[in-house]
Amino acid sequence: MGLKINQNLVNDETGKALQELCPFNAISYENNKLDINAGCKLCKMCVRKGPAGVVTFEEETQTSTINKDEYKGICVYADIEAGITHKVSFELVGKAIELAKVINHPVYVLAIGDNIETNVEEFLSYGVDKVYLYEHSALKDFDVETYTNCFEDFINTVKPSSILVGATNVGRSLAPRVAARFHTGLTADCTKLEMKENTDLVQIRPAFGGNIMAQIINPDHRPQFATVRYKVFDAPKKVDKIVGVIEKVEIKDEWLKSHTTVLETIQKPKELDISESEVIVAVGRGLKAKEDLAMVHELAELLNGNVACSRPLVEEGLFDSKHQIGLSGKTVKPKLIITLGISGSVQFCSGMKSSDTIVAINTDPHAPIFDVANYGIVGDMYKVVPELINMIKEGK
Repeated sequence: MGLKINQNLVNDETGKALQELCPFNAISYENNKLDINAGCKLCKMCVRKGPAGVVTFEEETQTSTINKDEYKGICVYADIEAGITHKVSFELVGKAIELAKVINHPVYVLAIGDNIETNVEEFLSYGVDKVYLYEHSALKDFDVETYTNCFEDFINTVKPSSILVGATNVGRSLAPRVAARFHTGLTADCTKLEMKENTDLVQIRPAFGGNIMAQIINPDHRPQFATVRYKVFDAPKKVDKIVGVIEKVEIKDEWLKSHTTVLETIQKPKELDISESEVIVAVGRGLKAKEDLAMVHELAELLNGNVACSRPLVEEGLFDSKHQIGLSGKTVKPKLIITLGISGSVQFCSGMKSSDTIVAINTDPHAPIFDVANYGIVGDMYKVVPELINMIKEGK
């Protein structure tokens, strides 16, 4: 599908009208020729409101050739690094079990690495049907080529319908490469997943800067790929009886061929991860000066929490990106979050709206943050925060 320009209807009047109409400046008119560049967002305003017939939208008539019945099961990639399983993998298992119930499919886990059998055994306690274990000393360190080769074998052998991957450093590197190898689609950073009865996975994520929630499906290709950030879904509860099994896959030498050689692996010093925080004090545009961060930090320390921020304070250089909450930052789900001077854009709220308790402090009574807050205080953070600090110190 796409836009088609009927150049025989293009003239100075229609060309300039369309150029002015496009909200993304994606239409150019030069030398009596109209062009649409890569800035086009397919909003189709040029079709609906432009001169009739100059630009048309053509739907793709190709029908699906895939036999969906050949693909069965929902797979979760087990993100295991340095002997540690990333918690997002367990969260995805919980979601996979939920989705699988809709279509009566099994739930699989794919694990690739070395000396990780103990790690994968834990997945069985959450009720998965089978864990496919690709284990070899050459797979100790993550190499996107060798891991992709193993992933490819798994898909060719098992033929899962959908694959869920955590949006970690490894997942964001591995998932698109595997998806490209199978000429299938991938939706990144999904915030919601639903399953149709025909096994089409509805992948929902913010688009156009968070102004809309796009529902994306991949009806003509399998498998379907989606990546999901940590803390978006809830981890499942362990089952009373384990019924799943681990299947060890024999590694072939050709899968281990790579253009990369890992000479040494150096562990980075552990940094603050606000995604793990149980209490967060987040500050936004309401902050007037850098020196005023002292009271924000004091409030966080009294609550045994961490300080975070919205995107504008990162852009101003007051925080680095690891403290940022939102679509372009971290997704958090603390027991308590207090927002100070944050209006509550869709981008910010998408990263924290699942918190157990949200307390918002803002001078604007109509700020969007109050729509997601459990408790709201309409007031100046410079007056409210010192009062909160004093009350906490006095044990009130």
